[in-house]
Amino acid sequence: MGPFGNFALSFSIISVLSGCMTLFGFGLVTGGPAVMMWGWAVVGLMVLAVGAALAEVTSAYPVSGALYFMASKLGGPRWGYATGWLNLLGLLGGMAGGCYGIALFTGAWLNLQWGFTPTPEKTLGIFAVILLLLATLNLFGVRLVSILNSISVWWHVTGVAVIVGALALVPSHHQSPGFVFGEFSNHTGWSNPLYVGLLGLLLAQYTFSGYDASAHLSEETVHAQVSAARGIVRSIFWSWVVGFVLLAGMLFAIQDYAGTVGSATGVPPAQIFLDALGPTAAKALLLVVIVAQLFCANAGLASASRMVFAFSRDGALPFSNTWRRLSRTKTPVPAVWLSVVVPFILALPSLYSTTAYTAITSINVIGITPAYAIPVYLRLRAGRRFVRGPWHLGKWSEPIGWTAVVWVGFVTVLFCLPQTRPEGGGLVSVESFNYASVALVSVLALAWISWRFKGRRSYEVPVQNSDRSASAYEDEVV
Repeated sequence: MGPFGNFALSFSIISVLSGCMTLFGFGLVTGGPAVMMWGWAVVGLMVLAVGAALAEVTSAYPVSGALYFMASKLGGPRWGYATGWLNLLGLLGGMAGGCYGIALFTGAWLNLQWGFTPTPEKTLGIFAVILLLLATLNLFGVRLVSILNSISVWWHVTGVAVIVGALALVPSHHQSPGFVFGEFSNHTGWSNPLYVGLLGLLLAQYTFSGYDASAHLSEETVHAQVSAARGIVRSIFWSWVVGFVLLAGMLFAIQDYAGTVGSATGVPPAQIFLDALGPTAAKALLLVVIVAQLFCANAGLASASRMVFAFSRDGALPFSNTWRRLSRTKTPVPAVWLSVVVPFILALPSLYSTTAYTAITSINVIGITPAYAIPVYLRLRAGRRFVRGPWHLGKWSEPIGWTAVVWVGFVTVLFCLPQTRPEGGGLVSVESFNYASVALVSVLALAWISWRFKGRRSYEVPVQNSDRSASAYEDEVV
């Protein structure tokens, strides 16, 4: 995989046409346009700081294990073990949330095309078919994954241009800038506007995840010390720019706010297309979004399966001997299958809980985001003992690093909190409970039990086998 392929992987996983679109309806009710636009700007800046700090550590340790390998080298095996479990939870939660989002959009397209009614049972069935399709594609090896990711970049950029262009030129009515950048809408049941606005940050924070994929595929990337680090930062920056344009284009084109929120399709972006452009164009643009989401999920599965493989190679997972097996094409086939089975299990609560989807996306955020910050914190703690790679932040390393750590701590706590309030008062109910916190506690407990009874004896961080000779590159300071 070349430098562009590595960048394309993370850009595809961030996927503004996946994250922004699938949580668009959530954003409309948790603060509305004002929180969506300004939240995107603020969260994007903070995530850029997290990504830059992580890229610096990636340049020093370009290995498939990525985050947990870095934590093990900088803080010892216990840090690495805990980081690996958090990273794995986040990646698998991202697979569950991303693929379930595709299922929702596919159900909306089928509704427009043939009057299909997207019940929870039918949506889960579509979700299962999507997981099987992605698993099949990933079994062909990293070369196909790289080709699909390269196509994905241009599909996303062109897709956003087509969507925003159509929504700007075709409708006779558009919302005012005051609406797009100042309208606040709250349908959560909570009365505190600050709390509601903070909840609305989930749309952006969920979208800006998965960029560690550039690090996970370091061993399959040429000149990884520089290419993987650049891939992380560039994927975040360009997603920030493209996503801002997409959100603005969608919000300006809203014709009926209440009708969009309560869309019969179950997908508010589909209603915007339908109201602004008519059924034919709406179906065409929905297909553009669905294909982009499939590209995103395909790249996400590549990243998750490599994480499962690397963690098993180091003896950290139960039945590690199974998950670390490679096919003749050097593809971790059992790891690929595990990386689709677990997301299916995570999505099962969607059958009975209307808030399950946003809870699944929270699992992604509270699992993977702390895993980003741990290597950064350990690098800061190491001080001068940290040996920098050829890509580093120079004098900005500490201020950017501490900004990243504080931000991660803040959003981790935030997205464990209840996101909706039951009608009639009270804090939580069975339907409104945010079980993302349960998933986080469960995984940490599992990691602790596993470490106590097996991990401290079986977990071995391998010798770094990438070429770490910095003499091949010029020293790059950002």
